[in-house]
Amino acid sequence: NSFEGRGIRLVTPRHETTALHMAGAYARLTGRLGVAIASNGPGVANAMIAIGIVYTPIFARIARGAVMGVREQEFVEAARAIGARNQRIITRHILPNSMAPLIVEISLSLAFAILAEAALSFFGLGTQPPDPSWGRMLSEGRAYFRQSVWMSIFPGLAIMITVMGFNFLGDGLRDVLDPRLRNR
Repeated sequence: NSFEGRGIRLVTPRHETTALHMAGAYARLTGRLGVAIASNGPGVANAMIAIGIVYTPIFARIARGAVMGVREQEFVEAARAIGARNQRIITRHILPNSMAPLIVEISLSLAFAILAEAALSFFGLGTQPPDPSWGRMLSEGRAYFRQSVWMSIFPGLAIMITVMGFNFLGDGLRDVLDPRLRNR
């Protein structure tokens, strides 16, 4: 229990309690990551590290909440009552039943990660030439917007369709995997 508390405190600021404070903390963290990327230089690896750091607290909170909810269920108590070891309870009961929220969050976070990479590349901090990036294509298309509007439209449409696709996938997975929505 003490390890669990320390882990969540590690990824969550103590003084941030309201949604507005959390949004402010997220904005400060994102700004710091932009500075960290700029100091380490642009590139795919730095962009991926920054995006991963931003999303780690989100996944930690969702995983913790899911596990905390499942471990109090009757089937876990029944497994303990028949003498199942902790490893078996974790691998057979708790992990499989707590994966649904994480799967949904992964699909939704992929959409935001694509937007973040495109934004970093747009500003020159993400993918560098000769590697392709929709954000860099949008940035380069700005110079030719009056002559060739499609140079900006098609990368923007590709980003929009991909992000919408991952959002629809996340919504669909939530509808399928959420036990509260199964009976409707």
